[in-house]
This record gives sequence, structure tokens and C-alpha cells, in this order.
Amino acid sequence: MLVYLAKRLASLAATLVIASLVIFAVMEVLPGDPAEIMLGTNARPDTLAALRADFGLDRPAPERYAAWVAGFVQGDLGRSYTYSVPVGELVAQRLWVSLPLAAISLLLTVLIAVPVGALAATRRNGPADVGIMAATQVGIAVPNFWFAMLLVFIFAVSLRLLPAGGFPGWGAGLWPAGRSLILPAVALALPQASILARVMRSSLIDALGEDYVRTARAKGLSRSEVVRRHALRNALIPVLTIMGLQFSFLLAGTIIIENVFFLPGLGRLVFQAITQRDLIVVKSIVMLLVASVVIVNFLVEVAYAAVDPRLRRRA
Repeated sequence: MLVYLAKRLASLAATLVIASLVIFAVMEVLPGDPAEIMLGTNARPDTLAALRADFGLDRPAPERYAAWVAGFVQGDLGRSYTYSVPVGELVAQRLWVSLPLAAISLLLTVLIAVPVGALAATRRNGPADVGIMAATQVGIAVPNFWFAMLLVFIFAVSLRLLPAGGFPGWGAGLWPAGRSLILPAVALALPQASILARVMRSSLIDALGEDYVRTARAKGLSRSEVVRRHALRNALIPVLTIMGLQFSFLLAGTIIIENVFFLPGLGRLVFQAITQRDLIVVKSIVMLLVASVVIVNFLVEVAYAAVDPRLRRRA
């Protein structure tokens, strides 16, 4: 197990290093000068030079990359060009919106996908299965921002049940703040629930074909009892894997949804930083999101290896 962990950790470190190089290189080739964007094109050359020196923009790219990575490892994400405050403070403020949004979306995803996928598996090739598979195909194919606009039109504009956008802050109370996250969470959850329902269906169908299921039926258990007490438990293993990756995706994939609903989360912060060419904010947040996906994947692999020794021997 120690050898397996060492290999996985080396792979994790290599992935993060490559990701940091790619992110830094992409930010470097973007057009525009952050100093000119902040001060305007009519700013004096000496003022521009002083601002570049203040933010370290006048240093060579390898030196800036090394300083960025060293600071990132130590928890220092740098200082925003636009807001002149530490990026860590901006991220901490926005996480209070993005994390609850991702958590609510994941909860809705599970509540929709698990029973729907189980129903499709137990009614395989029947009308319910065909209808569910058609619905999940639509859920996967249609972009989540279209779902978002449809939800706004139905529940905010037509029925006036929920707010169309904005976030009052958690200081306004749990219900007013949570209420503003319902429509964004549903818009994020529907495509993910479609994916997870298909995984659930496939996994449960495989589990129902195993010998222990036939043995349980031979002992007199009903089909529903076999599904609930035996097959469902084993079918949830790959579902849990996908759920772990989906949480990282939901946290990282909120840029469009947060802008549709005007939510002050990480996604909207990244969008604003891109338009303002606040590269240090973009680099640091994207790196944080990539690291969260890679680390979750690493933890899932380690958990699998701890349960199944065959995976350790293959590594």
C-alpha cells in the first residue's frame, strides 16, 4: 500500500506541476497589458513602469512563475491587480456562495439520479426505462445555461415564486440566502443528475446479474428486497466515485450559471478577473479548481485501492 501511495502521490505532483505550467503559459499569451487596463492607455510611461514593478510584472516569466508557485504552495495566492487585496481574501469571500451552491446542487443530483436510475434498471427495456433514458439524453445534451433561463422564465417571471438573480448574503437570513440559490442549484444539478442516473442504471443492471442476486432470489427474497438489501448497495460504489468528481466539477463549473443569476461566487469572480485582465486572480482560482479535481480523484483512487488489493498490484 505504501508503494502504491508513493506512486499515486508522484502522479499527483506531476499532474499539478503540468497544470500550473499550462495555466501560467495560457495567461502569458493573452493579449493586453494589465497595467494599461488599470491605468488607461493615456497613462504616463513612468507610472505604468512603477505599477508593473509594484506587481512584479516587469520580471522575467520564469521568475514570475517560480514566485507564483512558491507562494501558492505556502498559501499565498498573490495580490489582485484590480482590488489590491490578497487573492486569498477574495476567494474566501466568494467560497461562501460557491461552496453552498455546489453542495446543494450535488444533493439535488443524488436525490434525482439514484431513484431514477434504480427505476430504469429495475424496469429495463420497459416504457419507464425508455422514457428515463430519453430524458437523461436531453439533460446531457442541453446546456445548463438554457435550463437556467427556462427556470427563470417559469419560476421567477411567470410564477414569481423565486428570485431571478442576486444574492442577499447570509447575513440576511438562511431562508432568503438559500432561496436565491435554489434555481441556480437546479440548473447545475439537472445535467449532472442525467449523467449520474445513467451510471446508476448501468451499475445496478450489472449488480442484478451477479450470482449473489440469484442466490438471494433462490432463498425466497422478493425482487424489491434483493434490490434494496443487496444489489443497490454494491451498485452505489461507482456512483459514489462519480459523485466525488461531480462535486469538483460543480464547484469549477459555475462560471456561466453564476453570471446568469448574478451570484457573487468564484465563477463570477473569474469572469470579472478575465474582463479586467487580473491575471493573478484567474491563475490562482483556476489552479485551485484544478487542484481540487485532481485531489478528489486521488482520494477516490486511494479509497478504491484500500478496499480492493488487486488495484495495488496493477499499479
